[in-house]
Amino acid sequence: MHDRTSRRTLLTATAATAVAAAAGMAGAPGAVAAQKSVRSSHTSAATTQRLKRLISRMSLEEKVGQLFVMRVYGHSATEPDQADIDANLAEIGVRTAAEMIAKYHVGGIIYFAWAHNTRDPHQIADLSNGIQRAGLAGPNSVPLLISTDQEHGIVCRVGEPATLMPGAMALGAGGSRSDARRAGQIAGAELAAIGIRQNYAPDADVNVNPANPVIGVRSFGSDPQSVAGMVAAQVKGYQSAGIASTAKHFPGHGDTSTDSHTGLPVIGHTREQWAELDAPPFKAAIAAGIDSIMTAHIVVPALDPAEDPATLSKPILTGILREELGYDGVVVTDSLGMEGVRTKYGDERVPVLALQAGVDQLLNPPSLAVSWNALLAAVKSGEVSEARLDESILRILRLKTKLGLFDDPFVSHRGVDRIVGTRAHLAAADRIAEHTTTLLANDGALLPLSRRSHRNLLVVGADPASPSGTTGPPTTTLAQAFNELGHSATALSTGTAPTRAGIDAAVAAAQGKDAVIVGTYNVSATSAQRTLVSELAATGVPVITIAIRNPYDIARLAGTGYAASLASYSWTDVELRAAARVIAGRAEPEGRLPVPVQRADDPAQVLYPVGYGLTY
Repeated sequence: MHDRTSRRTLLTATAATAVAAAAGMAGAPGAVAAQKSVRSSHTSAATTQRLKRLISRMSLEEKVGQLFVMRVYGHSATEPDQADIDANLAEIGVRTAAEMIAKYHVGGIIYFAWAHNTRDPHQIADLSNGIQRAGLAGPNSVPLLISTDQEHGIVCRVGEPATLMPGAMALGAGGSRSDARRAGQIAGAELAAIGIRQNYAPDADVNVNPANPVIGVRSFGSDPQSVAGMVAAQVKGYQSAGIASTAKHFPGHGDTSTDSHTGLPVIGHTREQWAELDAPPFKAAIAAGIDSIMTAHIVVPALDPAEDPATLSKPILTGILREELGYDGVVVTDSLGMEGVRTKYGDERVPVLALQAGVDQLLNPPSLAVSWNALLAAVKSGEVSEARLDESILRILRLKTKLGLFDDPFVSHRGVDRIVGTRAHLAAADRIAEHTTTLLANDGALLPLSRRSHRNLLVVGADPASPSGTTGPPTTTLAQAFNELGHSATALSTGTAPTRAGIDAAVAAAQGKDAVIVGTYNVSATSAQRTLVSELAATGVPVITIAIRNPYDIARLAGTGYAASLASYSWTDVELRAAARVIAGRAEPEGRLPVPVQRADDPAQVLYPVGYGLTY
């Protein structure tokens, strides 16, 4: 049975008094209500003075800790599984989240599925409450800002039964700002209900490079103004639900062919190109009232001749973001464990240089002890002034105040049941997804498939792991969707690199079928996925391909003999079900390409332009 203790009961009388005094608020329960009540006053002079008094009571160690947002293993703040205790001891030197908070006074914690933080909504709510209890137990009773990467689409940490929305490029294909805002509003409300109050979304990168290995469908598209409009809509949606939205990755990660997780990308844009291509979505996010902006571990020589990663660049973060664009909200680094930020300087220097550059929150360093002690030493030595430290802490505490965390940081199981994964939210996700599926080819008007002439279907193709760990596999999801729509479908996984035996099995299974659906995943020039499609088409059975990640697959499939081709932009269930409804004629293909698809043999030639999409 779930503990249904109320938020007010969870907030002990002692902690409530201390927190209210620190923030200067009387407590209306409920995170969203609190957020609304303080929205107009979170930057008031009186609030600022109260927060400054709180900062003045903090020890130097507490101050340094406020800047860090750290991972921790386990489903519970105090009683994680033994394997998670072992992982915490090995990586952080503590057993639990509560011990980490007590030792390092961290200002935030980031949730990951792989860290076993996100099993189910009720467990996440309990973990969040445990983390907040640990924060309130500290000397100054400061609540934590709990965050995650819930972009939807291919980046999701919280899975079913929470509502999963179409990702950014799918929304870009739908072209509806109201859909984008509604998706953010629903997703934000569900995150707030489980205690996650800062979401590292939306992605504000303009994906102008089809070879981009790290952004791709995480971007709304390739047109700066269109992306800007979608980013602003999502920011408003998320923040109307009482969470902090985060535009990323400043100054723009859309034109890279290197993954900053494993290397240090260099962007060759001129200052003028940056202003035209990369800046508009971030300007739109700022105009929409964005609460936080995440930095990119990229080098842009035109913006910083010293060629420091943007995360460590004062000309970029202070000179451009703060001074030119007028942004005074929270700046958070991308993960400090990524190779892109570790290439030029050692882990001891990174947090110091980031703070000097203009960063406020230091996200997920590889070693908390190394980074925390390095920053502490830099302040003690005078390399970083305590005034500079206080400046970032004030921004962080203002945000916590705005979100109502000083009033009441707790969530309830009743709230989870009332908000997370509701029938209305799931139905909205399906409706929004139906607007995104893009039909790129339909030779002979094969689609929509009739149950009379094309009842027996085979679904083959790639089965990448679920982004959230809770959905799929894609071939099974598609087959089930077709069965529910009145077809008779069977699934056969052939993978992202089909073997000879796998291709032969698929060809054999296609015999006697009325059509074959092939889920493709980032097809390359030498990919065996090409061979799979070609040999299936050679059987004479009509082949329908669905690009379940990047929409560029169709260019690599030229000449394979497919009869129809669609793009779903992700392999999460909501997008795959929508694609099945389009194929079966239960929904119209309304999506339009938000990026151009160039010819595989001549990238200078556009095969399908932005805005292309067929209808029935």
